[in-house]
Amino acid sequence: MTTSSPADVRPDPPHSPAPAGHPAGDRSLAEFGYRQELHRSLGRYASFAAGFSFISVLTTVFQFFAFGFAFGGPAFFWAWPVVLVGQLLVAACFAELAARYPISGAIYQWSSRLSTPSFGWFAGWIMVIGQIVVVAAAALALQMVLPAIWPGFQLIGTDASPVSPDGAANAAVLGVVLLALTTLVNVVDNRVMSVINRVGVTAEIIGAVLIVVLLLTHSERTPGITFHTTGAAQSGLFGALAVGSFTAAYVMIGFDSAGEMSEETHNPRRTAPRTILTALGAAGLLGGLIVLGGLLAAPSLTDGRLGVDGLSYVLTSSLGDGVGKALLADVVVAIAVATLAIQTAACRMLFSMARDGRLPFSARLARVNPRTGMPSAPALVVGVLAAALLLLNFASPDAFLAIGTTCIVMLYLAYAMVTGPLLVRRLRGGFSSAGTDETGAPLFSLGRWGIPVNALALLYGLLMTVNLAWPRAAVYDPAGGHWYFQWFTVLFLAATLAVGVAFRAYRARKPVS
Repeated sequence: MTTSSPADVRPDPPHSPAPAGHPAGDRSLAEFGYRQELHRSLGRYASFAAGFSFISVLTTVFQFFAFGFAFGGPAFFWAWPVVLVGQLLVAACFAELAARYPISGAIYQWSSRLSTPSFGWFAGWIMVIGQIVVVAAAALALQMVLPAIWPGFQLIGTDASPVSPDGAANAAVLGVVLLALTTLVNVVDNRVMSVINRVGVTAEIIGAVLIVVLLLTHSERTPGITFHTTGAAQSGLFGALAVGSFTAAYVMIGFDSAGEMSEETHNPRRTAPRTILTALGAAGLLGGLIVLGGLLAAPSLTDGRLGVDGLSYVLTSSLGDGVGKALLADVVVAIAVATLAIQTAACRMLFSMARDGRLPFSARLARVNPRTGMPSAPALVVGVLAAALLLLNFASPDAFLAIGTTCIVMLYLAYAMVTGPLLVRRLRGGFSSAGTDETGAPLFSLGRWGIPVNALALLYGLLMTVNLAWPRAAVYDPAGGHWYFQWFTVLFLAATLAVGVAFRAYRARKPVS
């Protein structure tokens, strides 16, 4: 249990190498009033894998490519570099914070220490709810791939499209099975989790590179097609890019997971900042090339299939069933590992907030199994709640998009609740660049670029949050008659805040158990 409040607003503590014989990670954690309970067993590649597998380009690009093309046409590609640059600005700010506050529950811890206890609590609350929704959204991605590999995976009905009633219901079933497996791994041991992450990420990177090479060598057209909006459901270039940016926005989130795993990482002050940036950079580059390759190699841009079946259609049509399905099998591995990584990140957020007594049943949620080094209760909570969200797919296929866009908005808003207080701290001169990491090297710092980078990161995050949450009927309720799906993101965020306010009011009257 902590011996000091995580929300103390104080000058950044000086950092120096740990004394001989004293584990650097343990000393670093003790500075913030915590004792080492999670097992510190992750190296640099495992830390990179945590961030990369949360982003998981194969999972997310395959899941949302069809949506981006349907609403933006080929021009939706250009939203990719814009989102990548914006997220790199945010990641640079997070890299600085990961060096100074290497603690589980990164968003909650960073926001609390930069602002006030209440503000930081809401940042953590929004983030953990958003992560749970992301877990559900990632699990749904299996529907985009498994039936394309073998029709037998279509357990319900015959229409595999995720926007059809059959496909939506089948996606929920497949997702629940996957969540059961990832929950089990999140209970077993963090070494098992780390091995699965590393093997899965390695397979994903190899598969992504192969897909890029094969798609580009099977091009049917020139890159000039990306300047056209042919077939876009949104009128005008700006509208096409605004909605088309959902794909890139959904892909490039979760890079902060390397910070979430800081208490389990060797030399976190040195490792986490670098892996946050490299995970996002690698995923952004590979994802952009996959999107471009898909547009160039698609058999047709006008037959309607690219906006429904997406990249699965491109791979099996352009590369043949054998090669295409082999690569799709690699995508299945990526989806499984991504779901595992996202669930792990949500577990660490729950654990961090519970350790500070900030959640219902905190004592149980903060308990770490000394043998496995894993907080088991948070894994069960995240798995059950994510599975419950999947049941929305039985109500309507529109839930697929509602769940996907809601999780992006939640995370973008939580990110802004870190970059905002950080900018205020910088402008007041209270954010120090002094200090060293575990090896004695200077801490990662933006130096004189801190204020402009931070300001642009905050502006970008707020604009994208509004863009993503805007209740466009054509996007969220194309069939009409489901106003609650059109306003789902806004309503879900309002409900999240209302529950948070109600809980804090209750907590003010009665201590949390």
